[in-house]
Amino acid sequence: MTAEETDDMEKSSAPLIEHLAELRRRLIWISVYILIAFVISYYFKEQIYLFLAQPFINVSLKYGQPAKMIYTSMHEAFFVYLKVSFFTAVVATFPLISIQIWKFIAPGLYGNEKKAFLPFFIGTPVLFFLGAALAYYLVIPNAWNFFMSFQVGMNDASATVAGVDKRQLAGVLSIELLPTVKEYWSLVMLLILAFGISFQLPILLLLLARVGIVTADGLAAKRKYMIVGAFAFAAVMTPPDPISQIGLGIPILLLYEISILFIRLTIKENKDV
Repeated sequence: MTAEETDDMEKSSAPLIEHLAELRRRLIWISVYILIAFVISYYFKEQIYLFLAQPFINVSLKYGQPAKMIYTSMHEAFFVYLKVSFFTAVVATFPLISIQIWKFIAPGLYGNEKKAFLPFFIGTPVLFFLGAALAYYLVIPNAWNFFMSFQVGMNDASATVAGVDKRQLAGVLSIELLPTVKEYWSLVMLLILAFGISFQLPILLLLLARVGIVTADGLAAKRKYMIVGAFAFAAVMTPPDPISQIGLGIPILLLYEISILFIRLTIKENKDV
């Protein structure tokens, strides 16, 4: 190998080393953010879990019952609090994490590319929080009300369950909902993540449209497949109750139509240029 070839290899490896060093720096900042937020979140773990449990408390009061959860293993509550704290830390620091990601990729973008990608970085957390809010304030309370309606002999709000008169069952059988701490956390996080991720659909479709993979007309032509896909996705990502599945399927379809509208507007603007 000649001296000139050696110099070329050293020059080409220098930018890679610089990128790795920059990536390391950004990852350290992200880790520090999450660690600090995790410690703070763990300190307030009971208050955070109480906030997440509020829909269950409200529905329990509606049925005239004390809100009660159990845990069936010695370490269950401890690990649930760890998960709650970590999830809260990631959500709370997501804007700061996005800033670090943006600082890492922005220097490699042209001016017009920065203008194109910046709205997506801003829109991603906004849409996630909108989806999570819809799940927490609308879907979860109705889903819990649906699940608790199957209780028997516990101040029933409805007279029948599965077509059988509850008053007949109550004389020989009492059925009470006692969710575990882990089970409740898993259901709440499943719904929040399902709605938060689903609300990223406009971001995904707009990015695909920007690079020419999809078009508004193409998406409109596949609308009937999207209807089936949306409710199939909802059936997989939510508990097996119609309220959660419809509550997720309909917003996905609305976001799909909104995405088509935004893509049409974007295409129109590009044509004018």
